[in-house]
Amino acid sequence: MDVNVLTALGIGFLGSFHCIGMCGPIALALPGAPTGRSLLIGRIVYNFGRTVTYAFIGLIAGSVGQAVVLAGWQETLSIGLGVVILLVVLIPRRIWSRITNKRPADFMVSGVNAGLGRLFKNARVRNLFLIGLLNGFLPCGLVYFAAAGAAATGNAVKAVEFMILFGLGTIPVMLAMTLAHTVLSRRVRSFLNRLIPVGAVLLALLLIARGMSLGIPYISPVLDQPMQAEEEPRCH
Repeated sequence: MDVNVLTALGIGFLGSFHCIGMCGPIALALPGAPTGRSLLIGRIVYNFGRTVTYAFIGLIAGSVGQAVVLAGWQETLSIGLGVVILLVVLIPRRIWSRITNKRPADFMVSGVNAGLGRLFKNARVRNLFLIGLLNGFLPCGLVYFAAAGAAATGNAVKAVEFMILFGLGTIPVMLAMTLAHTVLSRRVRSFLNRLIPVGAVLLALLLIARGMSLGIPYISPVLDQPMQAEEEPRCH
């Protein structure tokens, strides 16, 4: 199986335990029937909406990555993304808190929250899909890490597939939580949240290894180089 498939599903599934704490309140508060088939359909539609947003993010990340690859910087892109992820994980939280206190995206976040508030007033299936769609745009470090992995594929289509698989990986845990109307204990969530940085470091090391083109199958294959432009025919 392709390492990208395993990576995307792994990030999604393991990260979904983190999602319980971050997005769990939204998922548990979704409007609609409290039990039965309607509940199941509504939660599936909501998670489908999230996955569509992740696919859109993958398209953007993959397009940027593809442009970098065409410029001949694929190895630099992969190593650079790995280094950035390591910095994000290793830099103390208090420093990041100073940076994130003044986010340019605050205006967008407030708009998303306002949209969510309006959609929660009606339990129509369309609204549940739109709630998932908007929820996918809320700031989330886990999504950013996944987007970095998608960009490193260097291909817009593969990046979309990467983010779709990431979204699908989050669904089992999130769906089970909303259907059971329960959440994990604070201690368990705390333990699982501590695993997120470990996963991020592993992803960073994988990206760096891939960028080094060591010739190791699946882990660090030799990256394809962009085709050189053909020389113009010379006059004899």
